Amino acid sequence: MAFWWPLLVLAAAYALCRVLLFLIPPTVPSMEVDASDVMEEVNQNKEDSFIYVPRKGKAAQTDMVRCYEPATMKYLGYFPALTPDEVQEHVAQARKAQEIWAKSSFKQRRQFLRILLKYILEHQDLICEISSRDTGKTMVDASLGEIMTTCEKIHWLLDEGEKWLKPEYRSCGRSMLHKTAKVEFYPLGVIGAIVSWNYPFHNVFNPMLAAVFSGNAAVIKVSEHASWSGCFYSRIIQAALLAVGAPDNLVHIVTGFAETGQALVSSVDKIIFVGSPGVGRMIMQKASETLIPVTLELGGKDAFIVCEDVDLPNVVQVAVRAALQSSGQNCAGAERFYVHKDIYPTFVSRVVKIIKSISVGPPLSGRYDMGAICMIEHSERLQNLVNDALDKGAEIAGRGSFGNLGEDAVDQFFPPTVLVNVNHTMKIMQEEAFGPILPIMKFSSDEEVIQLANDSKYGLGCAVFSGNQKRAIKIASQLQCGVAAINDFASSYMCQSLPFGGVKDSGFGRFAGVEGLRACCLVKAVVEDRWWPYVKTMIPKPIQYPVSENGFAFQQLLVETLYGISVWDRLQSLVNLLKMISEQKSPITRRKSR
Repeated sequence: MAFWWPLLVLAAAYALCRVLLFLIPPTVPSMEVDASDVMEEVNQNKEDSFIYVPRKGKAAQTDMVRCYEPATMKYLGYFPALTPDEVQEHVAQARKAQEIWAKSSFKQRRQFLRILLKYILEHQDLICEISSRDTGKTMVDASLGEIMTTCEKIHWLLDEGEKWLKPEYRSCGRSMLHKTAKVEFYPLGVIGAIVSWNYPFHNVFNPMLAAVFSGNAAVIKVSEHASWSGCFYSRIIQAALLAVGAPDNLVHIVTGFAETGQALVSSVDKIIFVGSPGVGRMIMQKASETLIPVTLELGGKDAFIVCEDVDLPNVVQVAVRAALQSSGQNCAGAERFYVHKDIYPTFVSRVVKIIKSISVGPPLSGRYDMGAICMIEHSERLQNLVNDALDKGAEIAGRGSFGNLGEDAVDQFFPPTVLVNVNHTMKIMQEEAFGPILPIMKFSSDEEVIQLANDSKYGLGCAVFSGNQKRAIKIASQLQCGVAAINDFASSYMCQSLPFGGVKDSGFGRFAGVEGLRACCLVKAVVEDRWWPYVKTMIPKPIQYPVSENGFAFQQLLVETLYGISVWDRLQSLVNLLKMISEQKSPITRRKSR
């Protein structure tokens, strides 16, 4: 006991010190970001404030990106559509800054994250309001999709980021026992990102955080449908970089249209794209000219599967939230609902009851459950999908209601809609809707629902609900997708240690998690001597040039010594190998003795 007592005291003292260090908050400075020109009340008083009337059809791309509020059509301002030469200049500036930042410590990078986190927590309302005004989503949807996801990513990087970027030692194999093998991770240089409009805050911060923490610079092209918010969020990033003494021009936000995006792809060391499959193919084609790595997240048509043995009231609430995720702007939303025939009528009736209680309106002008559709004429496309389903036998089981809207505002809003009697001949079950539509189809067996769920050109995610967790896991394991949630929806994305991405027309590559963080790195395999300089690699005499006549026989024995099936096989080969070496040395010894 006398021996163990000091060790126990030391262990207790160590544990106490760890607890105290955990309780002591780190020193994180506050920062100021000028938001005076983006506040709602300020814009209302501007003399040049007016209602924006965009062109119908495919709008001509000009030298500027005009911004407006989808929910009210109030004009927000404009930003330049950058030319290829201007984009290349931004990338060149970022490249110079990255050469300095690559040498920064993880301590400095973590402080950058903490400063960002502190600002986000203290300004949630401002960040959500900016997102709401630019995309039409509600404040609650902005908090769920913008704030929580970004804070979770920051926390994961703070807790684990450095660990996954440090050299990782690997096994060296039998032939290299005298070596050490490791993988090292170096910054790629300038990470480019072309991001969509549906989560303007998170879609900017997601690639930026991974790029900057791994020692890279970032140049991000924001969507022409969310440039106003993206450029304001850039101020937050710049203020945090300044606070930690990072070099100027490390992170850039660029605005423009297709030409701007193509120029970015041609200039950077890696491109991350979030958007449609059609544009994703063009990104790949452009990236092939410089052979840079590409990560594509191209949307989905996620299946939401409900077995007959579920806790129905809870699942119904989750289903509605999944369908209406972010006011119908559901990058991570469910778009196909498969419900077991035994509970189909009850499920539909409960969903319809909730849907009919949902009100749609300008998200900042009242208490509305859903906001506006971000893109012009998208509500018309949604209605066309509904009409196609109705023409092929589907029925509308229920719809939400509009709030206090004027007649000229209907184009920006679409009521949540429940469709029943749907099948896979309908476009609503095949094309990505990106809208608040719940097409609900019945199934009879697990085998049938697996076949139905896999009958899609997309493969991003799925959600499977069953009272028997093993059953849900078995179903999910057979679905062709990159992300799966068991008895939940979209929970995998809140686990930021996990990679995010899909298969088929949903793209390839991963962001988030260890895989996404390391995808921002040059991955280098390194082998070095374990006991240098005492043990060095030497070419065995029989295979030195000029190769001896028994060189191949020596090599055969060496292979059998290292990789023989049994221990006895390897020992026998080793004996023969040593005998061959000794016999080769013996003539030399005899010559010396003479």
